[in-house]
Amino acid sequence: MKPVLLPPNPVQHFYRGGDRIAALRGIVPETDRQPEEWLGATVTRFGDPVTGLAVTADGDVLRDLVAAAPRAWVGEGAGSSASDVGVLVKLLDARQRLPVHVHPERGFAAAHLDCPYGKTEAWYVLETEPDCAFYVGWRERVDRDELDRRRDAQDSEWMLDHLNRVVAHEGMGVLVPAGTAHAIDGGIFVMEVQEPTDFSILLEWSVTTSTRDQSHLDLGFDTVMPAVSTAALGPEELAALVRPAGEGAPRGTTRSVLPAAADPYFRLRTAAAGAAFEAGFAVVLVTEGEGALTADDGTAVAVRGGEAYAVPHAFGAWRASGDATVLVAGPGAGWPATLRSGGVR
Repeated sequence: MKPVLLPPNPVQHFYRGGDRIAALRGIVPETDRQPEEWLGATVTRFGDPVTGLAVTADGDVLRDLVAAAPRAWVGEGAGSSASDVGVLVKLLDARQRLPVHVHPERGFAAAHLDCPYGKTEAWYVLETEPDCAFYVGWRERVDRDELDRRRDAQDSEWMLDHLNRVVAHEGMGVLVPAGTAHAIDGGIFVMEVQEPTDFSILLEWSVTTSTRDQSHLDLGFDTVMPAVSTAALGPEELAALVRPAGEGAPRGTTRSVLPAAADPYFRLRTAAAGAAFEAGFAVVLVTEGEGALTADDGTAVAVRGGEAYAVPHAFGAWRASGDATVLVAGPGAGWPATLRSGGVR
């Protein structure tokens, strides 16, 4: 069973962007509000049964392929459903600042959204304009009633001023635990990996085309605000969420580009030619060069820069060959057992 080519899958959204995705993937954007591409997605946008689903070059919906042969795609053990691959991968290319928002953790999602996944996520910076930044976690504890008032007043200045500002650099990895308030400046282009959901609580909707009624997961703010942490994220805790930009992987090796704390949720590794990967579901983005994904049995799929592939478990252990440089995303260590064992909270 070979990796399948994933044609471009741009997603229309409430914020502007998408030109760098289009350039990488070799397409012409239809609008200036296609700032995301969902790569290898078997889940959809919240409240929408279709948007986001990946379709292969042969026209098959990837979710249906996985559901029809889950062992071939993800190996032994079942996720939350037959089509669950344990991870959602996106390209995110914002040309305006994203709103201050929060994603719920697993306990809240299980209790209120009938889902075992929350939405811890991470970003790997592909490109950035000078002095653009991520905003991650409150610099000091905030009063919950005050936060409610600032949210209702749509006081963007207050929210941003109370968040930690982390200047983006190409090659940097940033982990955002569920419950953490965050935002992203326009001008940053990232590969995003996350738990496979689309659960977002908007504290700030006025800078987008979204509305207050679309900002609380259809649950009401009284219900969702307890999912928003008001605790301070201090310097040491923040540093543990950031992996500084590093050198590319030497030939024949792989390198994690995310902080170690991301490993239970998902993994994202960069690799140069000759690097080996274990069997397992993966989404592969070829960032540059040409080469092949070659299984241990000699089966090979030719690849080139700008292409994306979904790799099934049944492809077996494999390696990148030729001059291709790839980013390889997959579910977290111990998945899917961690969904049932409580190993990740």
